[in-house]
Amino acid sequence: MKIAMVGKGGSGKTTLAGTLARILARKRHRVLAIDGDPNPNLALTLGMARADANRIRSIPSSLVESVTTSPGQSTLRMTMDRSMVLGQYAAQAPDGVQLIVMGKPADGSAGSGCMCSSHRAVRGLIAEMTDAGEHTITDMEAGLEHLKRGTARNVEAMLIVAEPYYRSLEAASRTFSLANELKIPHVYAIANKVRSADDRDAISAYCAQHGMPILGEVPFDDEFAAAERAEQAPADYAASSPGMRAMETIADRVIALDAPAFA
Repeated sequence: MKIAMVGKGGSGKTTLAGTLARILARKRHRVLAIDGDPNPNLALTLGMARADANRIRSIPSSLVESVTTSPGQSTLRMTMDRSMVLGQYAAQAPDGVQLIVMGKPADGSAGSGCMCSSHRAVRGLIAEMTDAGEHTITDMEAGLEHLKRGTARNVEAMLIVAEPYYRSLEAASRTFSLANELKIPHVYAIANKVRSADDRDAISAYCAQHGMPILGEVPFDDEFAAAERAEQAPADYAASSPGMRAMETIADRVIALDAPAFA
């Protein structure tokens, strides 16, 4: 299944994306993680050392080209085959997760260019890089730009990470609307950093009002913050914490969404 993890900046989407990838891999699923954020941090939440993360080769925009199929119609095509992409650009993360990192604009400096070609490359990767029986988990850029550009058009499930306050929930509802416009088959909210029954009720009421189904709830977990300070993945630092147990449940629900593919 092709999964995109999205959310407002600071919502915890990268932490949950990396944690979900590790849990699925531990459940013996093949996982390809794609860091689609121009400020890449997914490697660290997957449990890679910073030095190793800094050595990852990002994908070039030339990896995907636009091909005209008929007058007024075009499609994206990868310029090298899957095995070559994995061999040249995939980094090995713990539990067998493979990681590909999106490229940066131009020379990577301020004002150096837009991300149009990088968004196109990620869109092509999402479309082409999933084998049967494999999950891709893409940590998308914070905000709505990736949806407006259709970067997530080819995913089969979008998980929208929302915190229990109004601005985060408003951002989640806008994302939900755009995802439905793209006709993504499975779109769910994940309630994150839930501290109390009041938090739970606020998220539940808002999601019900806007027709957003909730796939699961992750409590506020001090162990997740401690893992980040220690530059470790929650899956390694706090494997039995409340947040990890909640993500185990969410992983099982993700697997259930894709059950026909594994039958």
